[in-house]
Amino acid sequence: MTDSQATTGLAVATVSANGASTANNLSSYRAVPSQRTTAVNLGPLQDLPGFWEGTGFNVIARPDFSGGNPDGFFLELNLLRETIEFTTIGSPVFNRGSVQGDIAIYGVTYLHRVTDATTGEALHIEPGLWLNIPATTDPRADASIARLATIPHGNAVCTVGFAQDVVFDKLPTIPPANTVPFQIGSQAPPPGTKNPFPEYDLSVDTRFRTVPTPAGITQAVIDDPNVALREALEGLSLTRITRLITSTASAGGIDNIPFIVTNADALSLESVFAIETVQGPSGTEYLQLQYSQTALLNVRGLSFPHVTVGTLIKAF
Repeated sequence: MTDSQATTGLAVATVSANGASTANNLSSYRAVPSQRTTAVNLGPLQDLPGFWEGTGFNVIARPDFSGGNPDGFFLELNLLRETIEFTTIGSPVFNRGSVQGDIAIYGVTYLHRVTDATTGEALHIEPGLWLNIPATTDPRADASIARLATIPHGNAVCTVGFAQDVVFDKLPTIPPANTVPFQIGSQAPPPGTKNPFPEYDLSVDTRFRTVPTPAGITQAVIDDPNVALREALEGLSLTRITRLITSTASAGGIDNIPFIVTNADALSLESVFAIETVQGPSGTEYLQLQYSQTALLNVRGLSFPHVTVGTLIKAF
C-alpha cells in the first residue's frame, strides 16, 4: 500500500490465490462530491437543506392529576412559531453487509425549534436526521427513507417509510387528522366522530384547557388540525410536491425513559412532510414545507392523539 492510499482510505486491490484482482465491497473514502452528485445521493431529501421558518398548531392532552380533573388530563392548545435547519451529510454513511453487499446511506441532520406564538416561551426542541436508504436484497426491501429524532422528554424515535413525488396543477387533498381519544390497541375513530371529552369542546367552559383560547384557534382546527394546512394553501399555486411519509407501524419504534413509560407512554408516531414547490405572485418559485404528525400517548387505558402541524417557508 502506498502512502497516498493509506491516507485517502480508497479501496485497495488485492491479488487472490488464482491471480485475480479483487477489491473491497465499498470504498471507505468519505470526501464530499459535487453539489449535483450530492443532490442525486439525497434523492427525495435534496430540497431539505437550508433554513425554514413558519407557523403551526399543536394539540396535546397531557396528564394532570393534580388539578382535580376526573378525566386526568389538561388539554393544551398552542399556536406555534417554528424553525427547522437542515444540514447535508455530504459524505456517505456505509452500512457493512454480512449477508448481502454493503450499502451507502446519505442524509441530512436537522434541528427543529418551536416556541409558543402567543407567549414566546419555549415548547419543543428536536435534533435528528433524515436518511435516504437504497434498496436491499437481504432484507428484501425497496428504497426507503427514515427519520430519527430525540426529544428532551426522554424519547428516541425511528420512523421508516417512503417518498412520493407528484406534479400538481391544483391544490392537494389533505385528509383529516384525528384528535378523538380511543381505547389502546383499537382503531382510531372515523372522521366526524364526536369527541366525548368536554375539554375538546370550546363551547364548554373548563379550567382543564388552555385559557384564554389563543386567538385563531377554532373548534374546526381542534377537531381536525389539518384544517390549518388547508387554510395555508388557499390562494396558492403548487406545481410539485415531494411527500416524505414515515411511521413506526412497520419498522422502527420509540424508546422512552421509565417515567414516560409509566405516565404517558408514547408508542407510535406517524407523519407526512410535504416539500411543496409554489408559484409565487411574481412568477418566481419558492419552497414551502408542510407537515402533519400524530403521536399516540397512552394514558389510563386510552390512546390520546398528540397532533402537530406546521407550514414553513425556506428562507435561506
